[in-house]
Amino acid sequence: MTAEKYDIVVVGLGALGSSACHSLAAAGLRVLGVERHGPVHDLGASHGESRGVWQAYFMGPRYVPFLKRAYTLWSELEEQSGERLFHRTGGLCLGPVDGELLPAAKASAEQFGLEHEYLSADEVHQRFAQFEPTSDCAAIYDPGSGYVQPEQTVRVQLRLAEKHGADLHFHEAALEIVEGARGVRLRTDRAVYHAGRVVVASGCWAPALLPDLGARIRVLRKVMLWFDPDGGAQAFQPDRFPYWIWEGNGMVGYGHPAASGLHGGVKAGVHSGGTPTDPDGVDRFVAREEVAEMQEFLRTRIPRLGGGRYRRSAVCLYDNTPDQAFLIGRASEKGHVLVAGGTSGHAFKFAPAIGEAVAELVQEGRARHDISAFDPSRFGRTDTELKGGERETREDSG
Repeated sequence: MTAEKYDIVVVGLGALGSSACHSLAAAGLRVLGVERHGPVHDLGASHGESRGVWQAYFMGPRYVPFLKRAYTLWSELEEQSGERLFHRTGGLCLGPVDGELLPAAKASAEQFGLEHEYLSADEVHQRFAQFEPTSDCAAIYDPGSGYVQPEQTVRVQLRLAEKHGADLHFHEAALEIVEGARGVRLRTDRAVYHAGRVVVASGCWAPALLPDLGARIRVLRKVMLWFDPDGGAQAFQPDRFPYWIWEGNGMVGYGHPAASGLHGGVKAGVHSGGTPTDPDGVDRFVAREEVAEMQEFLRTRIPRLGGGRYRRSAVCLYDNTPDQAFLIGRASEKGHVLVAGGTSGHAFKFAPAIGEAVAELVQEGRARHDISAFDPSRFGRTDTELKGGERETREDSG
C-alpha cells in the first residue's frame, strides 16, 4: 500500500460529498475524494431524475435561512457550469390544516416573508385540476419552488471539483479511519492516506466508518415510481404541474412533474415509512404491493396519475436521524473527523449550502450560517465514544 498526504479527504461522492469536494478544492485545499462506487451511481440516495427545491419549507422555519443560501448557490453553480440546474415549477404542500406539514410550511413562509398563497381545497382544484383534495385539506403554494436533477448536479459538482484540483478516486472503498493528535489516517481497499481531516459524506455507508455516531443513523429502503398518467402526460409537464408533497391517511406522499428524464413518466413516492436495511444487501426488487400502495394513495388525490399505467421504479436509501435533521459538524473528540450526512430524505435541496458549510468548518471552525440544529453533538455521546476519547492512538497521523 502507498501513503499519500492531503489537507482533507472526503469519503462519499454523492450530493453532499461532491459539493464538499467542490467547495474545499475551490478554497485552495489539497482534496481527495473517495467513492466506493462509480461516479453518479444509482445505489444510494443521489439519483432518481428529480429532487424538489423550495423555501416555504414543510420541515419548519429553522431551515429557511439555510435554504435561502442554497438558492443563491444553485444559481452560482449554474453560472460556473454553464448548465441549467434549477427548474422552477412552483410547489404545493398539501394536508390537513391541523397536520404536521401544512402548519410548518405556513410558518416558514410567514416568518420569513416568503411569497406564497394559502389555498383551500377548492382553490387547489381550480388552479390545478389534476389535484382533487377533500374539503378538510388545504395547501401552501410556493411559486418559487421547483426541482433539480440529482445525477446532473453530482456530475457538475464533481467536474468543478476536478477543475479546482481535487483528486477523485472511484471504485475505492474506505475501510477505516484512525484519528491521531494532528490528523487522520484513512485506509481503503487500495491505499492508505494521511490528511489533516476527513469528511464522511457516504450516506448510508457512514455508520461503518463512524461506529458511535453511526448508531444515530437508521438506513431505510425507499421506493420511487413513475407512471404514465391516464389521458397522457401533457397536463403533467413542468409548466402545468407543480412539485407536491401531501400528508394524508398516516402517510406522506410526494411527486414531481414529468422531468424529461431518460425513461419518461411522472414520478411519485412515499416519503414516510420505509424498511430498515443494509446498504450492501438492500432488496432492489420492487414488489407489486409497493406499486399498489402508491397507486392507492394517488387514486383519490391525483386520479389521472393513480389510474395511469405503472411504468417503472427504483430503490433509493434514506439515512435518517432520530429528529430528521441533518448531521453536519465534528464527529470525533479531537475534531479531525467531520460528518455531512443524516440526510433523512430531504437534504438534496441544501446540497451546495452543506458543501460550503463543510468547507467553512474545515477552514474557520464555524459556518457563516447557523447550522447548530445539525450539530452531531445534539444526541449526546455514547459510552463507546467516551471510552474511545480516553484511548491513546498509537500511530499519529500528523
